[in-house]
Amino acid sequence: MSEKYFKTIKYYLISIVVLFEVGHLLWEHLNGGVLSHRLLHSSDYPAMSNWWGIIILPFLAWFSTVRIKKRIRFQSDDASVPGKIPSAILIGFFGMLIVSILQSIAFNFGYENITMYMALGVLLIGLFLPIYQTEYILGHVLGAAFTFGPIIPVIGIMVMASVSAFSNLVIKPLILRILGRKTSAT
Repeated sequence: MSEKYFKTIKYYLISIVVLFEVGHLLWEHLNGGVLSHRLLHSSDYPAMSNWWGIIILPFLAWFSTVRIKKRIRFQSDDASVPGKIPSAILIGFFGMLIVSILQSIAFNFGYENITMYMALGVLLIGLFLPIYQTEYILGHVLGAAFTFGPIIPVIGIMVMASVSAFSNLVIKPLILRILGRKTSAT
């Protein structure tokens, strides 16, 4: 993949996210006003407006592409070189996008328990998969922004990503190191 091709993808992604969010906010504005959400659905907490999405979502798309670019090795700047985004990145993004859309649908139809169990499932999966990577975070926030607004999914995925990062970057290497010593000792 060339760096020029990646820049094109980056600009398309950010543009799509901006158009998605502007369309979402316009639709809400024309249908009764832009919604606000409260943490844990409790009136004890302050309301967070969906207007924050116009800042959070494009920033998250930009930040994700910057972080992904650091993980991808570029072959050349020649535009004739065919580009391909690594499948692990696409699977992570679209997998988390689908999960968060399903959570949103379950919540909208009144199945809050399913939403909670799916969130716990994502947390458990995060113990083994690197959901702390930005493509997972972007997929989750984009999929849940329409139902929960942009701030609540960011808070939720940051908690899950922190657990995933600790598990994958601290505990997993420690276990592998311990197991490596035991096998070399025998």
